[in-house]
Formats: sequence, C-alpha cells, structure tokens
Amino acid sequence: MEGAPEEFGSAYRLLGGVVVPRPIAWVGSYDAEGRANLAPYSFFNVVSPDPPVVYFAPGGTGEHRKDSANNAIESETFTVHVVTRDFAEAMNATSATLAPGEDEFEHAHLERVDATRVDAPRIADVPVVLECELYDTQEIGRQTLVFGEVVHAHVDDDLLTDGKPDVRKLDAVGRLAGSYYSTTEDRFRLERPD
Repeated sequence: MEGAPEEFGSAYRLLGGVVVPRPIAWVGSYDAEGRANLAPYSFFNVVSPDPPVVYFAPGGTGEHRKDSANNAIESETFTVHVVTRDFAEAMNATSATLAPGEDEFEHAHLERVDATRVDAPRIADVPVVLECELYDTQEIGRQTLVFGEVVHAHVDDDLLTDGKPDVRKLDAVGRLAGSYYSTTEDRFRLERPD
C-alpha cells in the first residue's frame, strides 16, 4: 500500500508503527506547588553530545500542554529515566490518567528522591537517570518539544565496563506500537491502564 499518512489511519499511527523501537523518556518533574510528576514519553532521543542535549515531546501546546512539559518549562529542570525491563510495569502504571495532583511515584510504588544537581524528582533504584536543565522548547504542530541539557547522570556501576556504559548490560525497553514494547533482546506486550 502507498499513500498519504492519513491513508494508514493517521500520521501518528504510521510514524508510531514504523519508527520503532523508540526509546522511552520517563520524565520526573515538580510543579509550581512542589508536587511530583512522573510520566513516560516515547517521542524522545539525543539531540547533541556537545552540549549534551536530549529532548522529549509530550504532546499538546499552550493550555493543552502536558504536565511534564509545563513543569519542565516553569522549573527549568527535569529528570529522564531510562526504562529497563525491571521497571517496565511501573513505567506503564505511570501512564495512567490520574486525578490532578495525584502522585505517580506513589501510584506505581516507586521510591522518590531528589535529584543531585537539579530541582526535580528521580526514582531511587532506576539504573540510569539523566538530570537536565531546560535548554529550549519548540512547538511543532500539536507537539511541544522540550530540550534539556544533561548536567548530571546516575549510571549504576553494574552497567559499566572500564568506567564506560556497556550496552550489553543495559536491558533498555523501547516502545513499538499500540501495546507492544521491546527490549534489546525480545518483544513483549503491556496493556496501558485506564
């Protein structure tokens, strides 16, 4: 089949179904009242190694922007957790639609600690966490891209070989399409909660 993106259901379905696997940014942030927020986004990647910049695109602009984007823009800081297979179910739980102010860390039974260099929360046991300062934002269509400069990183010693990250030791989870995910070894399925 050939055609315009909408002929495949929608541009989102086409791109989300063929640009796979996508890494997942599990973003931690505080709102203006100091309430923690934690949410996963699979429109995420590295932008530059110098300066070290990553981005996530949580969707929505203006008054429809997601909490993670609003918090990162207001506080100018956020954390990005690399999702591993051990944390896949908890990550999925944090994608649930919760009442305003309800804490995703508590909802998913995750231990929350403060980041080291930025004013943002992080999960205590996740093996890779990037602490970011807001670098820039950009609106494209109905998406707000949030760029963060990595100013501090937490990498579990078990993931290192000769002091450098070893991809063979990181069981990172990627997003496929619909309810499908993958690791560096296999595919699996998780249903998103309501």
